[in-house]
Amino acid sequence: MIKLENVSKSYAAGIPALNDVSLYIEPGEFVFVVGDSGSGKSTLIKLLLKELEPTSGSIEINKHKLENVKHRDVPRFRRNVGVVFQDFRLLKDRNVYENVAFAQRVIGMPTKTMRRKVPAILSMVGLAAKYKSYPREISGGEQQRVAIARALVNEPKILLADEPTGNLDTHNAWDIMKLLEEINLRGTTVLVVTHNQEIVRAMKKRVITMKKGVIVSDEQAGDFNEF
Repeated sequence: MIKLENVSKSYAAGIPALNDVSLYIEPGEFVFVVGDSGSGKSTLIKLLLKELEPTSGSIEINKHKLENVKHRDVPRFRRNVGVVFQDFRLLKDRNVYENVAFAQRVIGMPTKTMRRKVPAILSMVGLAAKYKSYPREISGGEQQRVAIARALVNEPKILLADEPTGNLDTHNAWDIMKLLEEINLRGTTVLVVTHNQEIVRAMKKRVITMKKGVIVSDEQAGDFNEF
């Protein structure tokens, strides 16, 4: 569950990046967030990850009010929020297995558990045979699948995907979106920030459109036109 109540975020004097935004996302929903550059989408993601603090308003994720989450507890909070970026952000000097295992190492997961969970999640994203490959040896679509596996290996309740298809060709973009839909059907709440109107129209999910820091529309499946 994601809940924002009257959230604003200002970086400096002038127009705020977010302006009095209220939003509720149910557990298990699949939601697109769309809008032009500068509409506030990236700021929203950073607020949900507690990389930024709101200037005003309240944010609640999985029944945790973020204003009550202390700095030392942020890593623990983020275990329940997976994130995938446009540029993959893989460790180039580590193979596929080690990239995914890294997410488990940072939370102190025992090696025995990693040996069970990492192959299982790589199998789920279709990369079981590539576990020894390095990022430079696999395609962009496969790199994004590794990033998704890394985001999911700790079994987060929420997955945030920030332009996950931005660096991919059409074929790989659709493969990634089908994978995200499958992850959602398994019970994970998925929020995708994207510029890809074709994908948004075709997938017929809830669509939140932002413009200049405010939500200008919140449409249910099939109602989206364009932004």
